[in-house]
Amino acid sequence: MMNRRNILIALPLAAGLLNWPQSVIAIDSARAERLINALLQDINDVVYSSSSEASKTAEFKDIFRRYSDVSYIAAYVMGVEARRATKTQKAAFSQAFQSYIAKKYGKRFHEFTDGRLEVKDVRAVKRWYEVDTLAHLPNSQPLEITFFVSDRTGEDLFFNMFVGGINLLLNERAEVGALIDKNRGDIDAMIREIENLS
Repeated sequence: MMNRRNILIALPLAAGLLNWPQSVIAIDSARAERLINALLQDINDVVYSSSSEASKTAEFKDIFRRYSDVSYIAAYVMGVEARRATKTQKAAFSQAFQSYIAKKYGKRFHEFTDGRLEVKDVRAVKRWYEVDTLAHLPNSQPLEITFFVSDRTGEDLFFNMFVGGINLLLNERAEVGALIDKNRGDIDAMIREIENLS
């Protein structure tokens, strides 16, 4: 099981996207850039707000839900385990994962306080767009963040991001796989651990 998972994790991310319908490419660079600019503005609004940490985490969760392709991300991160998971388990995992990812990456976004986020480049890649952004941080080197944007669902949404070279999808898929192994293949136990981390 572990070997199979590792093989799938190692496959290029694009492999699962090549079968998207041709209509996906209807998105253009301007739309992709507009989505990410709106996302960055919302992130900045939360970072600079006077809300409590709990409120900020809830706001980051809402941002993640509004701007990302949650169904694709959750399914990819769950990996081969999604094939044997029930609909109820998939729904529970998706909900728990949203809270977990909001808290985890929300902490990274807090690093942007007193910094500045900006879009640097937009380029077409197969059936989606990659939007390169730069976070200018005080007393630190700029941090590169790349968002992968498509309209696969009929909406412009990001389905992956690289933060400082770390691939969100592959990193979280490995983390979830490790939790599955730790719990001897028990999906419900894995979901409970995700909930405890969020």
